[in-house]
Amino acid sequence: MGKARSVEETLLIVGSIAFDSVETPRGSVDMALGGSASYASLAASYLARPQVVAIVGEDFGNEHLTRFEKNGVDTEGIERVRGKTFHWRGRYRDNFKERDTIETCLNVFEGFDPVLPEKYQQTCCVFLGNIDPTLQSAVLDQVSRSEIVAMDTMNFWINTQLKALKQVLRRVDILFINDEEAFQLSGAESVLLAAEEILALGPRYVVIKRGEYGSLLFGPEYRLFVPVVLLPRVVDPTGAGDAFAGGFMGYLSKVKALDRTSMAGALMRGTVMASFAVEAFSIDGLAELEEPAIDHRLKGLENLIDFR
Repeated sequence: MGKARSVEETLLIVGSIAFDSVETPRGSVDMALGGSASYASLAASYLARPQVVAIVGEDFGNEHLTRFEKNGVDTEGIERVRGKTFHWRGRYRDNFKERDTIETCLNVFEGFDPVLPEKYQQTCCVFLGNIDPTLQSAVLDQVSRSEIVAMDTMNFWINTQLKALKQVLRRVDILFINDEEAFQLSGAESVLLAAEEILALGPRYVVIKRGEYGSLLFGPEYRLFVPVVLLPRVVDPTGAGDAFAGGFMGYLSKVKALDRTSMAGALMRGTVMASFAVEAFSIDGLAELEEPAIDHRLKGLENLIDFR
């Protein structure tokens, strides 16, 4: 299972912690632990010591914090305030590619104003989960040393906070985004042109997630592609993108480099952690994994793309 890592391998993660009520063709769960920070931190915990900044309500019991801490996640930055925790309810259609949001209750998340504990301000690797871009910028203002900064975003922020989003894009190294959002942000109609337009906005690299078609990384000197892990059964894809980002950034927090080999390794590990996330509801696919299971899946993915 995940273990505490050294200070040199810490990773700051700022995002949401939520209760998700999800229905898929494989079943359903109600008020299960979710949110971008939950998935990302657990995925990263096998490679780094995640430090989480998020907000929860009075209904968020200590048993949930214990689930994080068992995987070596530092929970000092999780603030508990009066009110209810962010709650999302959604339903996936039969093909798992489309989902309908039935209810979104921001609750205490509506007043989220991330303040980093002092020890978090020294973390050199940062992942800004899918939150308001003005808050993402506010987090970066509090970080005193940052070697690698990555962020996620979504169509809502592209529609409503485009100016603020473009400002924070100039301050990050890596943007994680899915293909539909990439088309929306760039105005382009192909993945290649979308990547070029987004890189012109400021980030050094853009990772475009394409669901079952794998992920593509575009940078100034190279491009990379990694397919998905072939699975016999998908249960719940809700946290796949956040788990991908967590595995990706957990690896970079170890190697602290953005060269081709390091980025390829990050893509591979992000892909593997996303594959575990989709095999169960909530965080159950990521919590307390055994290292040999991760290594086995990583080796299988390497064999899939090695043509030598």
